[in-house]
Amino acid sequence: MNGKFLMDGPADARMTILLAHGAGAPMDSASMSAAAGALAASGFRVARFEFGYMAARRTSGDRRPPPRAETLQQEYRDAVSALGATGPLVIGGKSMGGRVGSMVADDLFAAGRIAGLLCLGYPFHPPGKPQQLRTAHLADLVTPTLICQGTRDEFGTCEEVKGYSLSEKIELLWLEDGDHDLKPRKTVSGFSAADHLRTMAAAVVNWTDRLGG
Repeated sequence: MNGKFLMDGPADARMTILLAHGAGAPMDSASMSAAAGALAASGFRVARFEFGYMAARRTSGDRRPPPRAETLQQEYRDAVSALGATGPLVIGGKSMGGRVGSMVADDLFAAGRIAGLLCLGYPFHPPGKPQQLRTAHLADLVTPTLICQGTRDEFGTCEEVKGYSLSEKIELLWLEDGDHDLKPRKTVSGFSAADHLRTMAAAVVNWTDRLGG
């Protein structure tokens, strides 16, 4: 642990990726750790952080529902400032963490503070409520964005997302039979979770190369 951040990957990496966690699991969850490990193995410096409500759970045991994503924007901006990355920085995260990152990305991109946005399992809508879309701000997003999504993600399947109005700055990587953690059913897809994480990391390398970072 480095202060409030959990760090992976080489300290002299050409690019840093800052990841926030999802609504219900901490920054050191199995899913977050696996994703960070795959990205670090591909040469990125990966920093993970927790929003205050999640950090408080470690000491208080408080299991109240997480706050609304909209209320966490300043905490995300504060994390960017506290990290103080000296080279190119991509922000994002898992599920809600990526959603909050997407809410602050354009201001940070316009200020030259970030190079892009990476979302791992974007929560396009709550499970079972496809009419409650969380996509309005994504239609006009100007920050270069990569969303890595499982085709059977209950927060937004491949078939559902095809019908959404998304900015041309958003690229989508679809992982066959992946769930919200990008995990496939091997007997169905022929892929393992490790396969999909390697594919994700390779796609991030390709994408960031095109960002010019």
